[in-house]
Amino acid sequence: MRKYKVITLCGSTRFKDQFLETQKRLTLEGNIVISVGLFGHSGDNEVWENMDEGTLTATKAMLDDMHKAKIDMSDEIFVINVGGYIGESTRSEIEYAEMTGKLIRYLEPFK
Repeated sequence: MRKYKVITLCGSTRFKDQFLETQKRLTLEGNIVISVGLFGHSGDNEVWENMDEGTLTATKAMLDDMHKAKIDMSDEIFVINVGGYIGESTRSEIEYAEMTGKLIRYLEPFK
């Protein structure tokens, strides 16, 4: 048994501040936290600037697949659902976590 629980953060990257706050809190609670690699919807716009449509689509698919690999490495996911918002990518990550038997927790009560 591992000493530390591994938690992957999921949610819209528009909630950068909440991602960083949650990462800090969960880390100080004694967890290993895996987060997103970039905040494409809040500040990391240079990532997308010079990509053609095909490259953009392929990159987004790679990032979605990579995040599912992070979920595979985790004991649970923690969903950053500010104002109850859960987008399409996050919804697919939640479904994937459910299929693979991961515990799912939410920042805000889930309706």
